[in-house]
Amino acid sequence: MAITVGVAGITGKFARLVVKSLCKSPDVQIRGLCRNASKLPEHFRESPRVTVIQGDSTELDTLRRFTRGCDVVICCYLGDNDLMTDGQKLLVDACDFIRRKTPMKHVKAHLETKENVRGVHVLIGAFMETFWSGYFGVWDQETCTLNYFGNGNELWESTTYDTAAQYVAAVAKDRNAKPQLQCLGSLDDLYNKMQATFQKDPSNIFTYIAMFYQYYCTNGQTYLKKDLDNSKYPDITPVTFKGFLQAHKMEDLADAYQNAGSGV
Repeated sequence: MAITVGVAGITGKFARLVVKSLCKSPDVQIRGLCRNASKLPEHFRESPRVTVIQGDSTELDTLRRFTRGCDVVICCYLGDNDLMTDGQKLLVDACDFIRRKTPMKHVKAHLETKENVRGVHVLIGAFMETFWSGYFGVWDQETCTLNYFGNGNELWESTTYDTAAQYVAAVAKDRNAKPQLQCLGSLDDLYNKMQATFQKDPSNIFTYIAMFYQYYCTNGQTYLKKDLDNSKYPDITPVTFKGFLQAHKMEDLADAYQNAGSGV
């Protein structure tokens, strides 16, 4: 059965991977929203199955034109707090206007006020490529060292960009929907350090955001449920940390997150 899937923020690297997965299904038509269509790879722009709407995330009329005719809308926004909060709320409003069932990443409380919009969250933990980046502060490529807080046995939940994109595409189509180890301290030490760094200069987000990321990824508050939905999509094989390391050279780990989606 034919289905039309909208992808908001279609030029982003994760969005491109989602579109790549969607294009494997011949019964899927794709509508994309972006500010600059020239940033989308040519083979997507020229595809008869892909329609691109140019406009801004703050323009409700543009959003309504984009969502009109969509059975599903996937939000691939990535930006500041205004975009991730107000931008997603406005997208939900546009979907509610056309009265369609719409799985998307969204502001949950706002979505629950809508009678005609149904949301599906795809929770993936941390992106595996980001985990290995120098920005994240865990892997030190120069000294071949893994740095950690806690006792070293904390669980990291992680998914690669490509595996996450495959699951997002599958959900959209689903109508029933040995390196060195260095301990840097306890999780309490990490909490105190990240709070002190934040209080020193809240506007300098990149000095503390990775520490917050590490803390909430490993302290148990954001762990996914034990009974995952992976079994609903048996055609997708998730990449494990072991598989990820086997597929990448050590010198390429730190840049893996920048290269995600680059071949699409």
